[in-house]
Amino acid sequence: MTTGVAGSFPTGLGSNPGHPLPLGFVFRSRATKDEKAPADKAPVTDSMQTRHPEAKKGRPTPKRSEAQSQRRSVANTSMTRKEAAKRQRDERRAALEKQRQALAGGDERYLPARDKGPVRKFARDFIDSRFNVAEFFLPMAVIILVLSMVRVASLQNIALLLWLVVIVMIVLDSVLTGFRLRKRLGERFPDQSRKGAVAYALMRSLQMRRLRLPKPQVKRGERP
Repeated sequence: MTTGVAGSFPTGLGSNPGHPLPLGFVFRSRATKDEKAPADKAPVTDSMQTRHPEAKKGRPTPKRSEAQSQRRSVANTSMTRKEAAKRQRDERRAALEKQRQALAGGDERYLPARDKGPVRKFARDFIDSRFNVAEFFLPMAVIILVLSMVRVASLQNIALLLWLVVIVMIVLDSVLTGFRLRKRLGERFPDQSRKGAVAYALMRSLQMRRLRLPKPQVKRGERP
């Protein structure tokens, strides 16, 4: 029995070619090869395997993560409609306060758009540096109105005459002022837009000096 079994295995190994190999050596060599084979091969991954939608990427995109963090911060700091309206009112009130201070002090940063710019500032200074007939229109109009209410024909005639004189003087003074201002603006700002500056100055001349906004920054008789 031993001879028959040994004859079925290869011979010729070692120094005694006639002796058969032991059974333990044959099965042990095969088991060793089977154990080493998986270790030598790299693990094979399925490239077609789908990624879980909530799993993180191997290389996250910075811009996307920043956008997500910004969205989370906005969601965390969301305000109610009442709080948003209150915040808008506070911002509007602060802007109006800055504008009021700018109109009083002449700060160009917070002035309204119609008052901004060197051209408009020069036009204001030109009007504020001189006497204008139009600025006395309001007090003279009150006097004329009082005279016209008196039931005396002569006083009513005087009131009518004064009214005509005031209107003519205002028109003539405004025409001369506009002509001089347009000339000065052309000399001072030849390359800048001067559109609407003359009309802006004439409207300012209709106001009493102490009621003008922005407040006058030059004295009467001072050359702008």
